[in-house]
Amino acid sequence: MTVAKRENATQANDSTSKYDPEFTSQVIAATGPKANPRLKQIMPSLLRHLHDFAREVDLTMTEWMIGVDLINEAGRMSTDRRNETGLLCDVLGLESLVDEITSKLLLDAGGESEATPSAVLGPFYRADAPILPNGSSIVLASPDSAWYKEAEPLLAHVSGQVVSASTGKPVPDALVDVWLAGPNGLYEQQDADVPDMNLRGRFRTDAEGRYALYCLRPTAYPVPLDGPAGRVLSMLDRQPYRPAHIHFIVGAKGYRTLTTQVFDNEDAHVKDDAVFAVKDELIVRFEERVGDKMARWTLVYDFALCET
Repeated sequence: MTVAKRENATQANDSTSKYDPEFTSQVIAATGPKANPRLKQIMPSLLRHLHDFAREVDLTMTEWMIGVDLINEAGRMSTDRRNETGLLCDVLGLESLVDEITSKLLLDAGGESEATPSAVLGPFYRADAPILPNGSSIVLASPDSAWYKEAEPLLAHVSGQVVSASTGKPVPDALVDVWLAGPNGLYEQQDADVPDMNLRGRFRTDAEGRYALYCLRPTAYPVPLDGPAGRVLSMLDRQPYRPAHIHFIVGAKGYRTLTTQVFDNEDAHVKDDAVFAVKDELIVRFEERVGDKMARWTLVYDFALCET
């Protein structure tokens, strides 16, 4: 094992030594005295890693241009309805890694360990979903539609409480933003057959910090394969599915905003999420709901927020 490591290190050093050893230092030294402080702090590390990568793999101009075109295409596809660049970061595990780093930094800075874990935002978030009364349904499709008939076995009631992670006391007037994909695996902006903002809504907690809504038990779906992120998955021979999940953003005055997801424990893809976002604490169990004509399933899930 030691010999193998030495050989690998020798190969890396040989690859580095055959290129200008001063080049990266020159690029770093070009930073001016009035540079943004945070960029001045982090750019030397980024440049060293980026340049070392290029040298280590003997990156060619053709390969570099393919990468540039990939990023450009992701940018052109990205809108306020779909973030393809974010999705590309997701499938590479970068957003989940940054989410873990951010959570650890907050915890080290005095964040409460009992706080609900965060998870990635995902590429299909839309701002300004309608604010609805507690107990409302975010299923806006017509009951006569084919989409609704497919969704009907999944109708669900989701409720819970928003509390302080440090005291356990309820957080009134918190805003719970929720969205999810439909039974066909499509978010509403991907599906021309459903109304705008279908399966999206925001809810204010009551005096006891409680929220409630009707939605669907979520469905697993593949990340879109029609763009750069999907092509990367195909080229790497990776499975493209996200486990069944519901997205939440929960915020309140005096508390850090929480972006997270909850995952259906019966979905096999909780073990191999294409964007590496699953955390054990976010895996939930849906139960059968009895005596409610609007829902066949129920989920009770509480959110614990860190104080600012």
